[in-house]
Amino acid sequence: MNTEKQPPTHNCFKWENLGDVKSGRRDLGMDMPVLVYRLMQYTMLDVLSRECGTQQANAYFRQAGYLAGAEFAKHVLDLTVEFGGLMADLQKALKELKIGILRMESYVEDTGEIVLTVAEDLDCSGIPVTNETVCYYDEGFIEGILEAYTGEKYTVREIDCWANGDRVCRFRGTPV
Repeated sequence: MNTEKQPPTHNCFKWENLGDVKSGRRDLGMDMPVLVYRLMQYTMLDVLSRECGTQQANAYFRQAGYLAGAEFAKHVLDLTVEFGGLMADLQKALKELKIGILRMESYVEDTGEIVLTVAEDLDCSGIPVTNETVCYYDEGFIEGILEAYTGEKYTVREIDCWANGDRVCRFRGTPV
């Protein structure tokens, strides 16, 4: 057994650090309640907001979502298919993983602008109406996926949100 002390790696994301969840959770399995995910997400956002301010906390969530989206795209999606195939692959993956129900509302091939909706969103569907958008992580997640596929930087912003009283989250992505 190697007893040499290794530097910590838990705070430097690598896809392989997600581990083998199936073997590690033989009895509990791959699923967990949305409540547990939101408990982590919203307490993390609370701490970051108090420590760094709300805008910076939201920016950090967007950055984390971007990293997750880029890695998700590389490891889960087929980045070699045409755009419609990517969207179908993404739609299937998000539904299977119970992240949300994706629908592409529009895509302008000439400009690359895209509008997507996510129903039953993991982050916010069912939360109280607070008259704000809250899916900063999702914005980054979509940015990361779009950039991994197109090679172009995107800005994605949520334009409708459950927290605003809408019943789907709607995102507009525009190449930078």
